[in-house]
Amino acid sequence: MELSIFIAKILGLAYLALGFNMLSGKMNIKKMIEDFGNSSGLTYLAGMITLLIGMLLIEYHNIWVKDWTVVITIIGWFATLKGVLLLANPKFMLGFKNYYKDNKSWGIFVIVIGLFFAYYGFLN
Repeated sequence: MELSIFIAKILGLAYLALGFNMLSGKMNIKKMIEDFGNSSGLTYLAGMITLLIGMLLIEYHNIWVKDWTVVITIIGWFATLKGVLLLANPKFMLGFKNYYKDNKSWGIFVIVIGLFFAYYGFLN
């Protein structure tokens, strides 16, 4: 459980920072994805880092239980899949940029996820 709380603290702070940045309007996700697609080196690096983080989460936190900690495991599996897809087929992953039309809505969504993890990491 200590590992789950530690990971929840990290994810909570990271998601909150990202969400508030998106709400501020200083970060345009759709433009970032377009710029990202123009750099094969950056795409490769992001794929490797995402795959590494996902594999670490799966290796050390592959816990399938009926409580909040399973969300960390699911994020690990999604990160691993995303990393593999970024490395194997980056154009497919970059096709998802059309889902990022409204930064404010995504910002609120990310903040909610950050609050979820911050609650379990710091307050629970």
